[in-house]
Amino acid sequence: MLNQVRPAVVSMLLFTLLLGGAYPAVVTLAGGAMFPAQAEGSFVRNDQGVVVGSSLIGQATTSPQYLWPRPSAAGDGYNAAGSSGSNLGPLNPALAERGAADAAAVRAYAPPGAAIPADAVTTSGSGLDPDISPEFADLQVERIATARGIDPALVREAIAAHTQGRLLGFIGQPRVNVLMTNLALDRDHPLTAATR
Repeated sequence: MLNQVRPAVVSMLLFTLLLGGAYPAVVTLAGGAMFPAQAEGSFVRNDQGVVVGSSLIGQATTSPQYLWPRPSAAGDGYNAAGSSGSNLGPLNPALAERGAADAAAVRAYAPPGAAIPADAVTTSGSGLDPDISPEFADLQVERIATARGIDPALVREAIAAHTQGRLLGFIGQPRVNVLMTNLALDRDHPLTAATR
């Protein structure tokens, strides 16, 4: 019996140290060395060095001076603790009601007759998507420019500067990072007392 227990205990201790200690330590150190920003959470800092968010997680924004994200299904707005889709089926009345409410909110500031992009009224699979389509961003230009009291061309420049194309030229869709665009707007066209 002892000759069976001893190898089992030694194997358990060896693999616990190897897979529970050494391997995670090597991966953590290698990740920190090769991808320091990502290993630290992809935090975004403002000009004062204060963390204002993550480039990988969206934030709820409803001020008219800012680019708005797509709707989130993650509980309290963009609460990362509730990361998930809505799990509402296409025939669920709650999904239709939410989509209609989101569309009405977009129509309130969109030019008359403008097409509403799908991401303006639908959530992402995680509910935390930090990006929107260039079409949804363009739909918000006039609202942002009016609220900030600046030329719409300046808002379009900020959006263009933070628009990423398809990965390798053919994977995915072009996208605009909402947080990075809003930070650029604040940096280049600060809000005045009259526009806050």
